[in-house]
Amino acid sequence: MVLEPIYEREFYDFSYGFRPGKSAHDALEQIWKESMAIGGGFIIDMDISKYFDTIPHDKLQEILGRRVSDGVIQRIIGKWLNAGVMEQGNLHYPEKGTPQGGVISPILSNIYLHEVLDKWFVETAKPLLKGRAYMVRYADDAIIGCELEEDANRIMKVLPLRFAKYGLTIHPEKTTLVDFTKPWGSNRGGDGSFTFLGFKHYWRKSRKGNWVVYRKTDSKRLASNLWFAAIAAIVQWCRNFRHTPLKEQHAMLAVKLKGHYGYYGITCNGQSIAQFYWAVRGSWFKWLNRRSGRKSYTWEQFTEYLKNFPLPTPRIVHSYAK
Repeated sequence: MVLEPIYEREFYDFSYGFRPGKSAHDALEQIWKESMAIGGGFIIDMDISKYFDTIPHDKLQEILGRRVSDGVIQRIIGKWLNAGVMEQGNLHYPEKGTPQGGVISPILSNIYLHEVLDKWFVETAKPLLKGRAYMVRYADDAIIGCELEEDANRIMKVLPLRFAKYGLTIHPEKTTLVDFTKPWGSNRGGDGSFTFLGFKHYWRKSRKGNWVVYRKTDSKRLASNLWFAAIAAIVQWCRNFRHTPLKEQHAMLAVKLKGHYGYYGITCNGQSIAQFYWAVRGSWFKWLNRRSGRKSYTWEQFTEYLKNFPLPTPRIVHSYAK
């Protein structure tokens, strides 16, 4: 409560994670607008190795000390950072990282990356670039988009050194440079795509014949046979609660579907959320017929039941292509 008003005035608008009035969909919308404006460009998709577990306490407290001089607040934060961690009955005191699940961790992580990455990009790196560039960050997930490939290569070379200075590591294999340039006629441009916040971003022609950045559920979140990874949880839930009264099962599945649409229901992702909807229906039907000593349903009977207790149908909640 004390730190947030202090740092909210300093944080940049392209930082979205754990901030009041900002959401993951705001970050996705900025990526769409920026990438469309510069024709895709070259995307640095960065990955920080075990970020929350490796933040050095001494450097974090040094950064905090520049803005927070109150000794009481400093001691409270110190106690949070130095609190022991119980794992399998053993208590140890890590010298790095923020407490997992601690209410202070989100803002401390934002303060540290604001110093390490955000300020550096705006004040040092961006003025030296020849073309346009932007950054979008959500907690420790961040991308940098550059209009020119040479600018992107320069940043890629400097990033590991910048993070190492603050005790952090850029994952050398997961941090990639993607040619995301817009296709033009016979020149296909970049065939690359990148993922951010659970969505794959890629180029595709719209119904009007224009090249547009589309988003769909990240394929890494798909299990075998093209089922969403989330379906695995639905299947397990239907199995565990198959003996629960039907009205209660229906109410919970409706909540789960609405939650899925609330996040993944964005422009151009209709096919993916429709697939999720039908997989939920199929899973529920299957496990209703696995209840021992209970009446089995044909698909026709199950469909008739859904007329009285319909599951929420797929819908686009977030439209970015207005």
